[in-house]
Amino acid sequence: MLNDVLITLGSWMRGHLPYISMMISATVLVIWGSDINRIVRNQVIQYHFIIRTTAFVLLCAFGYGLLLNWMAPFIHLQLSQVSTRYLGVLVIGIMVVLGMIAERKRGC
Repeated sequence: MLNDVLITLGSWMRGHLPYISMMISATVLVIWGSDINRIVRNQVIQYHFIIRTTAFVLLCAFGYGLLLNWMAPFIHLQLSQVSTRYLGVLVIGIMVVLGMIAERKRGC
């Protein structure tokens, strides 16, 4: 009974792995994006306004886009190697952990 539920859930998720991988990647970038921005800001704070603005445009427009396009296929590859029986539990676990991390970071 439980095995059937796990396999059904995992089978459904396997069909949506590209979207799930993109969701996980985007969530990670949202959680740690402010930290990345702070690091870059500290590196370029002494430069002229135009250079700082260019750096942030490049970071936000291209940097995060490239990270997302690199991370999603990598996560998809890793998740596709997990047994269907455990895939649903793993994805739900990842999202719960990311939610807990996001909640803790929000409290800081």
